[in-house]
Amino acid sequence: MWVLSIAHQHKRLLVWTRRLHKNSVFSVVGSQFTSYHVTATLLCPEDSNINPVARRRHRHKSVGSNGQKGHERSVQSKVWMNEIPVLQKKNQRKGDDHRISSEVRKLCLEDFPAGGERPVRQKSALDSKIENYEIVFGIAPCLLALTQGRRMTHKLFVKDGEASHRASVLKVCEEAHQRGVQVHRVSKKDLDSMSSGRVHQGVCLLASPLNYLSEDSDTAPIRTDTPLWLVLEEIQDPMNLGAILRSAYFLGVDRVASSLRNSCPLSPVVSKASSGVMEVTGVYGYKNLADMLKLKVAQGWQVVGTVGANAEHAQIPVTQCSDFQMTKPTLLLIGSEGEGLSQELLSLCQTLLTIPAGRELIPSIESLNVSVATGILLHSLLSSRRSTS
Repeated sequence: MWVLSIAHQHKRLLVWTRRLHKNSVFSVVGSQFTSYHVTATLLCPEDSNINPVARRRHRHKSVGSNGQKGHERSVQSKVWMNEIPVLQKKNQRKGDDHRISSEVRKLCLEDFPAGGERPVRQKSALDSKIENYEIVFGIAPCLLALTQGRRMTHKLFVKDGEASHRASVLKVCEEAHQRGVQVHRVSKKDLDSMSSGRVHQGVCLLASPLNYLSEDSDTAPIRTDTPLWLVLEEIQDPMNLGAILRSAYFLGVDRVASSLRNSCPLSPVVSKASSGVMEVTGVYGYKNLADMLKLKVAQGWQVVGTVGANAEHAQIPVTQCSDFQMTKPTLLLIGSEGEGLSQELLSLCQTLLTIPAGRELIPSIESLNVSVATGILLHSLLSSRRSTS
């Protein structure tokens, strides 16, 4: 009779486990996931990572007498609760689960505590689809991402509370609603997690990423008088890149081109730093900037490089930016934050521009931030173009 009881209990446990596994799979497939993680302890208890095989062995060892059968039921009850954490929610006291919203839980990627064993499951088509999205944050980036149509937009997350009634936030929500984008109200903590603690201004947008454009996708007409292209070599700081894009757009640069090698991607951080300009204007990427420059020189363009105020180059004339006149199509080259222009690109320059200092400088601070220097140079060149036209 005791042997039959063990077999019966084991059979019931197998049935429970199969039912729970079936429900768990349904729950996973029916959820939405992104690559933005949420604190694991808020979503999945540590017990949930115990190997199911180890649980079964533990249960069999606990059955030995009538006094231990109650202990077996206790273990089975814990296993029932640990197999699928969602079931715990039904028995939790009200308010225990207030630390994270249901919307972000639906977007979570099964985070588990460090050292725990991650359950193995097949990657669904829905997971692959969501992995192709990223979180855009900030009023201007989200609004322009919705209105410009360069991204595929999926969901808009808005901070719950009085902040959601601001005119700027309502405008973003209105644009999302008109385009059939779902709007979800979440807590500030959720938005902080999505934006990795950056300034999100109460809105985050799940959208497809933006990439560098290629010459093959070029449909914009080139101005016929004296166009100015800004060429960036290995700009690695997303804040610098965003600020450069903002200045280039404001001042009227005709195109921004960048090296693909050792350059930062067009990320949501760049979009926020550009105040959404990255959502409006495309940035062209080139595997080999030197080849593109040589082609433009053959078409009658001039290549203008940039160097520090005290730089000297025997074979290339160095001119103060205020003295330079842009009279023909021009490519302005900007080098990386640390090293400046490479020798390969410097060798292709016909003129080098420098920004004169307004005082005697202390060593180690004799240069400008690359985004600030770019803004000054662009303003000087474009002003000279207008004065000669």
